[in-house]
Amino acid sequence: MQKKRPYRFRKAVLLDVKSIHSLVNDYASKDKMLPLSLHDVFESLRDFHICVFRNRVVGVCALHVTWKGLAEIRSLAVAGGFQGNGIANALVRKSLAEARRLGVKEVFALTYCPAFFEKIGFKEVDKAKLPHKVWADCIRCQHFPDCNEVAVKRNL
Repeated sequence: MQKKRPYRFRKAVLLDVKSIHSLVNDYASKDKMLPLSLHDVFESLRDFHICVFRNRVVGVCALHVTWKGLAEIRSLAVAGGFQGNGIANALVRKSLAEARRLGVKEVFALTYCPAFFEKIGFKEVDKAKLPHKVWADCIRCQHFPDCNEVAVKRNL
């Protein structure tokens, strides 16, 4: 039986910016998500939940409100060696709880891993049915306009 690791989950603070930046951009360098500049992380810091293990940020997830009643799960990343321990699931659940507190009715994600999201209640949707406002970050992506991510959405 694997020993349970002492993970702590909390909202991000200024001291976490460089760790968030590094973790997200590690995934971006592998073409698994959009990169973030330090400026982007500072601007969206309040969107992030993080997972900490022994004072190291090992998981991040942002909830970004995009439109009336609609929010996006973005920048979900778990450090190598920590995947498979439920960290991503816990981070998304914390983001969904926050979305409910804010009065959000629907949460979506653009992902290369739709099966992960489907396991926690998201359903695949046609990207074209999402409001155009959600595409604002897409112009920064090397795949634009031929996006190969899958849109998933969950009602709250």
